[in-house]
Amino acid sequence: MDKITLDNYLDSHYIHRSNWLRAAVLGANDGIISVSSLAIGVVSAGADKEAIVLATLAGLVAGALSMAAGEYVSVSSQTDIEIADIERERKEIETMPEIELEILAKIYENRGLKKETAMQVAKELTEHNALAAHVRDELGINEINQANPLQAAFASGAAFCAGGLLPLIVTIIAPIINMEYYLYFFTIVALILLGVVSAKAGGSGIGKAVVRIVIWGTIAMGLSAFVGYLFGVNI
Repeated sequence: MDKITLDNYLDSHYIHRSNWLRAAVLGANDGIISVSSLAIGVVSAGADKEAIVLATLAGLVAGALSMAAGEYVSVSSQTDIEIADIERERKEIETMPEIELEILAKIYENRGLKKETAMQVAKELTEHNALAAHVRDELGINEINQANPLQAAFASGAAFCAGGLLPLIVTIIAPIINMEYYLYFFTIVALILLGVVSAKAGGSGIGKAVVRIVIWGTIAMGLSAFVGYLFGVNI
């Protein structure tokens, strides 16, 4: 049997995909539901086809830009906090190394090591790279969960566009009569596919992911249609 390397072992897990997968699934889900809900609301209000297509296109563009910008800002804020914490930890290691060593040993002891073993591990890791040990084990920051603003923004914005294209195409192709039913049907299909793909990419159960995403998507579209109907009645 071939020897299993550490890299191959890590590649068999899905946690390293969590950052970009979360942003991509959120963006695609938001694109599908938001743009479809907007289109359904406008259709229910009794607008003509040109207004429906224009509103859907505007929702797609604005939503994608907003999603990317919001993701970038929020993840950048997280990155700033991480950088500040790392710098603070660096200064603490320089000014009070004995206390920081005790903190590191206590962390390992709380994880199940004997007191003497925990201190020995803390000393060896401190000698190897004190800052890296504290960043990983005290602050909980590592390469897997470390924020990447540009990656998250691109994944979220691109996924929103991909998800929002479907309802836009439906508004262009489908007849205006019963268009809301076409939108609902194709949106549900898209949400099911998204649930399957996200579950496969994340290594989780398909059924649970599909049910969750379809239920919330249906609620959002139903409420949008109701609001659109109310405005349509008042016109």
